[in-house]
Amino acid sequence: MTLDILWFILIAVLWIGYLTLEGFDFGVGMLLKILGRNEKERRATLGTIGPHWDGNEVWLLTAGGATFAAFPEWYGTLFSGAYIPLFLILLALIVRVCAIEWRVKINSQSWRDRWDWAHTISAWVPSVLWGVAFANLVQGMHVEVVKTATGEVVPSSMVPANTLINGAAHQITGGFWSMITPFTLLGGAVTCLLFLNHGALFVALKTTGELSDRALSLSRRLAVAATVATAAWGLWAQVAYSASQLSWIPLVVCAVGLIASLMAGAKGRQGWAFSLHFLGIAAAGAFIFAAMAPDVMRSSVSPAYSLTITQAASAPTTLLIMTLASVIFLPGVLAYTIWSYKVFAKRINAEEIDPDQGGLHPTKVRDSAQPEAHIGY
Repeated sequence: MTLDILWFILIAVLWIGYLTLEGFDFGVGMLLKILGRNEKERRATLGTIGPHWDGNEVWLLTAGGATFAAFPEWYGTLFSGAYIPLFLILLALIVRVCAIEWRVKINSQSWRDRWDWAHTISAWVPSVLWGVAFANLVQGMHVEVVKTATGEVVPSSMVPANTLINGAAHQITGGFWSMITPFTLLGGAVTCLLFLNHGALFVALKTTGELSDRALSLSRRLAVAATVATAAWGLWAQVAYSASQLSWIPLVVCAVGLIASLMAGAKGRQGWAFSLHFLGIAAAGAFIFAAMAPDVMRSSVSPAYSLTITQAASAPTTLLIMTLASVIFLPGVLAYTIWSYKVFAKRINAEEIDPDQGGLHPTKVRDSAQPEAHIGY
């Protein structure tokens, strides 16, 4: 296995880690106003992701940084035309951080309600846009090779298969609306539904009593829609866009995981339902990258314009240094992640939460003499 293929696989693993872990964070955020019927339940719901959400975002930062270092042409081509949706995702993630961190600062229900709505909206936006983005990578985007000095499109017959052209670069020339198709919109619906169900299962697993029962009941309904939508999109992607028969393997694993999760949830086995759903999302992520290969940016204009793994990769020395660093540091990161989930494995009881505690009184916001009381979420 060459280093460029190895790093394509490693970047896939990083994205799978992000989708599986941040997926339930987004799901909890989207369901915050639905599952949480009062302040106690909303604090308990937020408490399920409280110790983990910021650590889960590290997977996105690492995936983006690794793509920039290992495949700079991929990174540059993607941002050349997908700047607007990626900017919207970033903006939503920033708002979500503010919503989670600031809702506890002032002891006012209206203050908390406003930030809860901001959190909910900022969770829905990336949940849909990530699906649209990945569906575009599978389907292919309006990519062409353009001369950087003049903006002139290089004829497809003059584009080499495995090297780049000096003075030219791959660019998305179709504009924002070229990325909106029935296939990509269905991809957005798939990630949204998967994350909703992932979040419902996580709340069911991490809380007790009525809140847990309500979350599991909601999951039983969401699981059917998520499974059907994922099956439709996956089959469409495999038949119409996948260049490899090997991508059937993660697609089948995804189907088995989601169906088994649905059955486990119906029997009330929360742990199995969440674990199998986790497997289903992981397999869906693996399918996306398997269906893309050997391209990193597939062109819908002409196969000659597609940016391949070999073309997009950095120099072998760069990839070797990155590989050595990963061997040294990645085991520690994985160990810490597993340890953090083990430490905070206890379920949260909403009835034990005092909704009147935490944050400054609204009349004392500008009083620097009053200490801040930061209790829970």
